[in-house]
Amino acid sequence: MQKPFLNIVILINFLIIITSCHPKEEFDTSSSLKFSTDSIFIDTSFATVTTITRVINIYNNSSLPILIEKVFLGNGNNSMFRFNIDGEPGPVVEDIEIMAHDSLFLFLNATIDPNDANTPFIIDDSIIFLVNGKTQKIKLTALGQNAYFHTPDHPPTQYLPAYSIVSGVWNNDKPHVIYGVAVVDEDCTLVIPAGTKVYMHKDAMLWVYKGGSLKIKGEPNNRVLITSDRLDPYYRDQAGMWDRIWLSALSKDNEIDWTIIQNGNVGIHADTVANNNPTLKISNTIIRNMSAACLFAQGAKIEAVNCLFSNAKYYSALLSIGGEYIFRNCTFANFWNSSTRTTSLLALNNYYKDVNGNTQVRPISIYLGNCIVYGDQEEEILIDKYPSSGNFYLTAENSLLKTKYNLGDSIFINCKLNVDPKFRNTSLEDFRLQSTSPGVDNGKIDIIWGINYDLSGGPRIINGIPDMGAYELY
Repeated sequence: MQKPFLNIVILINFLIIITSCHPKEEFDTSSSLKFSTDSIFIDTSFATVTTITRVINIYNNSSLPILIEKVFLGNGNNSMFRFNIDGEPGPVVEDIEIMAHDSLFLFLNATIDPNDANTPFIIDDSIIFLVNGKTQKIKLTALGQNAYFHTPDHPPTQYLPAYSIVSGVWNNDKPHVIYGVAVVDEDCTLVIPAGTKVYMHKDAMLWVYKGGSLKIKGEPNNRVLITSDRLDPYYRDQAGMWDRIWLSALSKDNEIDWTIIQNGNVGIHADTVANNNPTLKISNTIIRNMSAACLFAQGAKIEAVNCLFSNAKYYSALLSIGGEYIFRNCTFANFWNSSTRTTSLLALNNYYKDVNGNTQVRPISIYLGNCIVYGDQEEEILIDKYPSSGNFYLTAENSLLKTKYNLGDSIFINCKLNVDPKFRNTSLEDFRLQSTSPGVDNGKIDIIWGINYDLSGGPRIINGIPDMGAYELY
C-alpha cells in the first residue's frame, strides 16, 4: 500500500528538478523598439473637449523579448495628453514585455486646457520609452481652439430634449459649439454676424421657436460657416454629423446671407409662417452634403437668390405641403456618391394626410428664374400632386432643367431641358460653369433685379446678360 504514494513523491520531485533546470526567459538587451510613426499631430480640437484617439503600433522585431522599463509623458502630470498601453493607463507605466516578433498598441488622446487665445494654439509634448537604459521618443502635437459652448441647461419638455436658450448678437472672435438643442425663444432674435464659425455636435439642432427670428449675416469675403464639430480628416466631410437648422412653425422674418451650411441631416427645415413675410429669405448661401435634404420646406414661404443646394442623399430641395417659393439664379445639383440615390433632387408636393386619414390640400407655387436643376438621375423633378387639385403652379423661366415630365400645370419659358450644364467638376463639387456651358449668357436680365453679386462674390453681369445658376462665368 506504500508503493503508489512513493511513486507520487518521486514524480513530484522529478517535476521540481525539471522546472528548476529550465533557463529563465532572456531579454534582448541591445535592440530598440520600432514605431508606426515618430510623431503624432492631432488637428484642431476645442478646449475642454477630448480629442479623437490616435493609435500607435509598437514593434519588437527581435528574436528575443524586449522589456520596456518605463513609458511616460514628458510633461508628466501636467501633460494635456493621455495614453493607455497594453491595457495600462499612464502617465507612467513600467515593466512592459513585448514578446519576440510581436507588437503592442498605444492609444493616445488629449484634453486641451482653455486659455486666453482667440486663434488656434499649439500644445506640445512627447511620449518617452526607456528601453535597455536608452530613451526613445514620439513627438506629440495638438492644435487647440477656444470656443463659446452652448450646452443644455434647461430640462426636457414634452417636445424637446434638454436645451439651451440663445439670442442676441453672437461674438465672432471665437467659434461657437452647440450641444443638444439651442433654441431661439419666442419673440427673441439671434444674430450671427459675418465671420462666425458654428460647430454642431452629434445630433445638435438650432431651433427657432414660434415668434423667434434667426438672422445670419455673412459677407462676400467673410462668410458664416455652420458645420460639424468633428474636425479630424476622416469626419471632416461626412454627412449626417449633426441634425438641422429648424425654422419651426410661426417663426418669422428669418434671413440667411453669405453662409455655408454643411454635413448635417437637413440643412434648413422651414415651416409655416407667422406673418405675411417669407419664412426665410436666403441669399448667397451654399447648403451641401446632407444625409437627407439640403432644403426641406413644409408650407413655407421662401425667397432664395444666388444659392447652391448640392449633394444630398435624397433631395437637394423638398418643398412639401404647399407653400410659396421663389428661386432666382439658384443651382440645384446632386451627384451624391456616398451611397445610391434613387430620388429626384427636386420634389414638389401640395397635400398631406391629417390625423384622421383625410387628404388636406394646400396650394403650392414655385418659380424658378435663371436656375439650374441637374443631377445624375434620369429624372430630377418629382411632382407629387393631389390628382383632383388645381392648386399646383410651377413656372420656370430661362432655366436649365433635367426633366421628362409633360407638366400640364407648368409653364416653361425659354428653358433648356435635359442638356448638360457642363459644371466644371462635379466630383469636386465645383458647380461653376465651363465656358461651353449652355447656361452661359442665357439668363434673363429682368430676373436679377436687386442682385449685384454671384455666389463667388464677383459681379452678377459680365457681358450684359446674366448666366443661369448661382455662378457667373469669369
